[in-house]
Amino acid sequence: MKTKLLMGNEAIALGAIRAGVNVVCGYPGTPSTEVLETIAKHRDNDIYVEWSVNEKVALEVAAGAAYTGARTLVTMKQVGLNVASDPLMSLTYIGVTGGMVVLVADDPGPISSQTEQDTRHFARYAHLPVFDPATPEEAYTMIGEAFALSEKYNTPVLLRPTTQVCHACASVETDDERYRNKIAGFIKDPKWVIFPRLSYQNHIKIDANEAKISQDFSVSSYNHISGQGPLGIVGCGVSFTYVTEALATINNPVKVLKLATPHPFPDKLALTFLQGLEEVLVIEELDPVVEENLLRLCGKLGLAIRITGKLTKAMPVAGKYSYEIVAAAISKFLGQAQTVLPKPVELPQLPVRPPVLCAGCPHRASFYSVKQAMKKTGQKAVFTGDIGCYTLGNAQPLDMVDTCLCMGAGITIAQGLQLAEPDRKQIAFIGDSTFFHTGIPGIINAVYNETDITVIILDNSTTAMTGHQPHPGTGKTMMGTISEKISIENVLKGCGVTFVAKANPLNLSQAVETVTAAVNHQGVSVVIFEAPCIAIVKPNAVQEIKETCIGCKKCIKEIGCPAMSAVDDKVTINPHLCYGCQLCGQICPVQAIGGLE
Repeated sequence: MKTKLLMGNEAIALGAIRAGVNVVCGYPGTPSTEVLETIAKHRDNDIYVEWSVNEKVALEVAAGAAYTGARTLVTMKQVGLNVASDPLMSLTYIGVTGGMVVLVADDPGPISSQTEQDTRHFARYAHLPVFDPATPEEAYTMIGEAFALSEKYNTPVLLRPTTQVCHACASVETDDERYRNKIAGFIKDPKWVIFPRLSYQNHIKIDANEAKISQDFSVSSYNHISGQGPLGIVGCGVSFTYVTEALATINNPVKVLKLATPHPFPDKLALTFLQGLEEVLVIEELDPVVEENLLRLCGKLGLAIRITGKLTKAMPVAGKYSYEIVAAAISKFLGQAQTVLPKPVELPQLPVRPPVLCAGCPHRASFYSVKQAMKKTGQKAVFTGDIGCYTLGNAQPLDMVDTCLCMGAGITIAQGLQLAEPDRKQIAFIGDSTFFHTGIPGIINAVYNETDITVIILDNSTTAMTGHQPHPGTGKTMMGTISEKISIENVLKGCGVTFVAKANPLNLSQAVETVTAAVNHQGVSVVIFEAPCIAIVKPNAVQEIKETCIGCKKCIKEIGCPAMSAVDDKVTINPHLCYGCQLCGQICPVQAIGGLE
């Protein structure tokens, strides 16, 4: 055994390799991304890894491999599960042969997501077992248990780490042993073709299996009861870690249930826990899943036990938990003052750092050129956005993202707006990776229905927001191979778009001219702004302010670059932040900004 300091996602990845995973597919999304990247880094030659174009595709590729007996892992964040939900719901009925784990990282807070949705609800909805690790150490071994359970019941299994597990670091005991999974191969059978009659029969089997899995979870080593007394506390997933830390500072007898398998709910274990209790406090992120199950059991069996938690407002209904939140709730629940810990060393307050596009980001130039083009044409416009770095275009002074719903929705939201307000120009922004993810169907729909919209594709040659992963337009794969780049321009023309133009957004006059022509085109028009992310291609020059600066601050007020600031009515450029994109120099009315090698 070796002890390694690992991030939770790294522990999960190494646990999957240890468990004999054969195929790994996913789409990058914080907080799940590092799992697939770590497997790619440490994989043997018999492990295949890919960034798929979206979560639905990833799950279907993995399902095909699982039909053959391969052990497969699919990685995504909670909103990615929405994209993958169609095949996953049906796959529950079809089943798998090889172990299949679907890792869905939930994001309480949320720190980097549109929603705070709780994947445990989906587990119940889809009749899928779910494991909820409390620590990186537990996640390392738990994924092996998930593969084994999947093969025992021929069903996909959900693994639901949250951000605090995914990104926490811990000393994890690892070993070099690896289960070598033998792939039997695909065996033709009518069961692989989903028909209504088969679905009906399989639904009955699924219900029976859930009862059996509930029994398995009741004796799982990941769940246990400790302590005694008339009061009980349940900690589920990472919340149990907070419970353990809080109880270490509280001297009061209490019965504790650690729960790592919230669905199918381990009724037998829960009933053992409830015996002799008067009141229970449930501590869980994000929704009252365990709390509702305990209420169900008490109601079903007529147990006069008070269950408290989110539903009684004893715990916050939104956001992530912390030691402080949990300790305060437990102290109140137990009717005693909270132990005051030693006051930490006073640290200086950190400066406010609102999210902003990086200095030199080509997206800033893209937004600005579109804004100038619309001023030039005099048309009123709505700017629909999408998920990515460019969502930050909604901030002042750019103010160029009026809507943002989910991946790919910018293009289709624009179509709905155009139908309701035909006199207003609709301009949709989407990134290159997101275009391949879910942008193409929206383009086809707009062309087919002859909708008058302009789409701006921000092609910065990477999936920037989640850590610069490759995509079909980069010509690189996670297996380390070089493939043919998929041309966005050719895809658009293949979809029937007749107006497709390319421009460098950092060439302001050319960019404005190109956008102007696009918005004046009747029907679907697309501008592809091509300029690499500054994190992958860094210019070797910075800009400097000349003495001819008149202090008008137009450069600051118009684009809001974080490398620029005003000092004594003069503009100054921080050379440590500037990447020499030269956008500010094209805006300056007196040409007072120039290059400095």
